[in-house]
Parts: sequence; C-alpha cells; structure tokens
Amino acid sequence: MGLCLEESLRLTVAALMQVTGDSQRSVAAVLGLTQTQVSRRQSGAVSWSLRDVNVLAEHYGIGALDLLAGPTRACEALPADRRRSVRAETKGASR
Repeated sequence: MGLCLEESLRLTVAALMQVTGDSQRSVAAVLGLTQTQVSRRQSGAVSWSLRDVNVLAEHYGIGALDLLAGPTRACEALPADRRRSVRAETKGASR
C-alpha cells in the first residue's frame, strides 16, 4: 500500500527543500509562518493546509497537482533555475 497524502506531501516538501537548498526558515517566510510551524508540519504534528500547498507550488514554480503527486513528480516539474546546483553555478559565474 502506498503512502497517505499527508506523508507524501511531507516527503515532497523535504525533497524540494533539499533540491533547492531552501531551509525551513526560508519556507516559513514564504508561507508567513514561523520555522517552528513549518517544523511541526514536516513532523506530522500539524497538517499542511490547502493554502500552504498553493503557496508552496507557486514558490517552487510547479503546479499544485505536481506537488501533491509526490517527490519524484514535484522534483521533475521543478524549473531548472530553482535547483541548487544551477543557482550555485550562476552565483559563481557572476563573480
């Protein structure tokens, strides 16, 4: 049996944070939350809201359905310029 939607969303957000280099603090700022509130969502103590899903999808430049489809689909849908390696290379090249 597959993962429940809640667990899948937690894994997806964690994967996107890893790929982009975002911290819980930066995700919290995007959502208008505290780092502790994001941590509680990531641990499963509190559920992500539909508003959170919409804001996160917009922040990462992907569709809400891609975000809800799981880590693989969300990371595949992520625009190349949002990936940490591309951003790091761009910063290095501009020096």
